[in-house]
Amino acid sequence: MAADWAKHDMAFLDGRRLRRPRAAAWSRAMVRETSLSTADLIWPIFVIDGQNERTAIKTMPGVERLSIDLAVAAAKAARDAGIPAMALFPNTPGHMRSEGGEEAFNPGNLMCRALAAIKSAVPDIGLIADVALDEYSSDGQDGLVRDGHVLNDETIAVMVQSALVQAKAGADIIAPSDMMDGRVFAIRQALDQSGFDHVQIMSYAAKYASCFYGPFREAVGTGARLKGDKRTYQMDFANSDEAMREIAQDIDEGADSIMVKPGLPYLDIVRRAKDNFNVPIYAYQVSGEYAMIEFASAAGSFDRQAAMVESLTAFKRAGCDGVLSYFALEAARLLNE
Repeated sequence: MAADWAKHDMAFLDGRRLRRPRAAAWSRAMVRETSLSTADLIWPIFVIDGQNERTAIKTMPGVERLSIDLAVAAAKAARDAGIPAMALFPNTPGHMRSEGGEEAFNPGNLMCRALAAIKSAVPDIGLIADVALDEYSSDGQDGLVRDGHVLNDETIAVMVQSALVQAKAGADIIAPSDMMDGRVFAIRQALDQSGFDHVQIMSYAAKYASCFYGPFREAVGTGARLKGDKRTYQMDFANSDEAMREIAQDIDEGADSIMVKPGLPYLDIVRRAKDNFNVPIYAYQVSGEYAMIEFASAAGSFDRQAAMVESLTAFKRAGCDGVLSYFALEAARLLNE
């Protein structure tokens, strides 16, 4: 009876066997739809003051904050591994933070000194500069706060000044991550008028209010300082159509590329963006995603390296043109083997 059923089933399918192309490694390679290369990777690093200084981040095993000299060495390693760009995030000392975030547009701030040092030593690697006030504010918010409200236009004015000093220091891409309305247009206009028309803007166009940012906030020193939450400007994680409106607006304002953040829990947003907009789409495999893989693999839940490669490939399969990942250097070296 079973044999007769099987025979009938195969006849119904006209003899098709979808397992055939999966039977051997060479055949799987031939039909593979998605490829991951070193050119798809962007490496985010955290920068601190000091000389030959590195500090561990307890919630991100294997990731360290680096002093500028070590950040330069990291950039050389990234270039040698074939990584095209790095994203920099400063851990500004507490005594330099303020309610107005004035350190954000100090030409001698930690970010600008790191950009200048890396660009001088490793001119052929792209540098992405984060623009938001949380790394400079005393309250951990991405914008200026008055009477408990995060101010939009006043924040943009400060961000424009920050973007200009970063461009002058050597940033190739300005990446506003604050989610203020209209900031892409204001930054683009200021860059063009100041002779930085060659500097790109990678907008955090769909940045969600997510619990997955926790380790990052520790890394840049904002976690303990944060007063309130960021839900009045970062997106509600229940929304998808709203993300398309945000992306469309940032493209209209002059964004050269857009980013979805976080990554893996938001691959549906990546796919919709890729299907609807003809610009490069990036996603950020954020600190919480990285930490989950690290801690789960340390507990023996799965193979760490396999999880790294599978997760990065998922970004490409969803439609990403590139991925910001703390695994970038390790993944690039593995891809080069």
